Amino acid sequence: MDGLHLLVDLTGAVALLLWGVRMVRTGMTRAFGAILRRALAACARYRLSSFAAGLFVTGLLQSSTATALLLSSFAGRGLIALPAALAVMLGADVGSTVAAQVFSFDLGLVSPILLAAGVFLFLGSSDDRVRHVARILIGLGLILLALRLLATTAAPLKSSPTFMALVSGLHDELIIALLLAAIATWLAHSSLSIVLLVMSFAAAGLVPPATALAMVLGANVGGAIAPFVDQVGQPPAVRRVPLGNAAMRAIAAAITLPLIPMAQTWLAPLGAEPARLVVNFHTAFNVGAALLFLPLTGVVAALCRRLLPDSPRAEDTGQPRYLDPHALETPGEAMACAMRETLHLGDRIETMLRQSIEVFERNDARLAKEVEQADNAVDRLYEAIKLYLIGASRNELSLEESRRSAEILTFVTNLEHVGDIIDKNLMELAAKKIKNRLTFSAEGMDELRAFHRLVMDNLKLAYNVFATRDLALARRLMAGKTALREAEQRAAESHFARLREGRPESIETSAIHMDIVRDLKRINGHLASVAYPILEAAGELADTRLRPAEEQTATTTVVHGKTAAS
Repeated sequence: MDGLHLLVDLTGAVALLLWGVRMVRTGMTRAFGAILRRALAACARYRLSSFAAGLFVTGLLQSSTATALLLSSFAGRGLIALPAALAVMLGADVGSTVAAQVFSFDLGLVSPILLAAGVFLFLGSSDDRVRHVARILIGLGLILLALRLLATTAAPLKSSPTFMALVSGLHDELIIALLLAAIATWLAHSSLSIVLLVMSFAAAGLVPPATALAMVLGANVGGAIAPFVDQVGQPPAVRRVPLGNAAMRAIAAAITLPLIPMAQTWLAPLGAEPARLVVNFHTAFNVGAALLFLPLTGVVAALCRRLLPDSPRAEDTGQPRYLDPHALETPGEAMACAMRETLHLGDRIETMLRQSIEVFERNDARLAKEVEQADNAVDRLYEAIKLYLIGASRNELSLEESRRSAEILTFVTNLEHVGDIIDKNLMELAAKKIKNRLTFSAEGMDELRAFHRLVMDNLKLAYNVFATRDLALARRLMAGKTALREAEQRAAESHFARLREGRPESIETSAIHMDIVRDLKRINGHLASVAYPILEAAGELADTRLRPAEEQTATTTVVHGKTAAS
């Protein structure tokens, strides 16, 4: 049972360490994610500034994996050149050693202070930024607490024959030690956590120095493999950054592994204690890799392009462009990504609506098929945006972010309904017109074009209202809805007048003509709905369009009075 207790304690300490690192990373991302992204984008122009940006950002995030995923997103959208991204990653690898250096010192008394400050700050404030900073403090406190637990738990393991027998098998098998650490780091997605774990084992004398240094190399290689595996299935441009980083770390590790005995001698003056040796070796390895590959980022980038060439394929209009999965932990940015993707979906709807009138004008069956296929892309974009918003909502959203998320989801749902109306209703009417070789009268076609132009104008206005939330534009959109209702009445009167005249074209196409007007009006209603929350928030929406009962009674009395007098 003693062995079982030790195993449970060790597992709990490792889990606490992983959770603490994650809390610091997520707290930093949510509090300062947008600032760190802008810093990366601004500095990633020259090799040295890119290196410095990577070092700074990763020193704060405490995760080169997070930086790699962020850069992959940038590279996939063409926001950063591949050589610059690789220079950022070299700086990120060095930046990830800063936290390890800090945590290698005895900061036991700091842990309860950080935990207490973080908890009181979190409970005492409703400001999102302050609560995210509190998460950072709690995460730092948990890391220090986990390291203390690891030190307490690891000491009795020296007297465990079973554990020591397992460890002794790694004494002369440095490659196996490297591979085991690489696998553990890939599973944990945190090289910092594994390096600190190895540091604790080395300090307790559970692993000899040479084995500990080999495991540090494995942690660095595994930390580079994790983001590459996570990007499987992404376009080549996205996967090149983690591939280049993994290649540089693997080559550096292969060069360094035979030099481990000499490295122990070289680093001894900086601190002969096993824990200090592990952390200093971790820093020295990443600094050496940066010095080796910083002048060669162009060569590594060319190699990555050769290994992962761009695949020639037609653009999938149903593929999201702006839903950055790495922005989900920063809800404000996630909402901006969802909004941009909604406008992208809106572009597809605008094209479908513009082409729909052309189908009726030219009886173009091929164009009708294209419009129907475009709705499939709209449906896929709708699903992608909806799932993205659900993913963002799993984080803690502010009241404003929750409101914006609901508005985006409502508008994108209305746009999807518009696509369905065009596909399932208008195109079916077009197919019926084409099949029966029907023709609208010249006046009827002109009326449909004019009505369609009004809806197109309101569609563009609805997109502006959605993007800006401008109250004046929202009023214009609602006024456009009223104008469209009046235009519908005029169109109906004109159409009935032609029917009374006995116009053959009008009689043959009467049902189709009226159904087109009805469907266009339905489309306009879905678009105008984007103005409701804006007008409601400003207190400019009436509860009902019905007049009060008193007014109705008075009007009825007046009418009856006039009738009686006449």
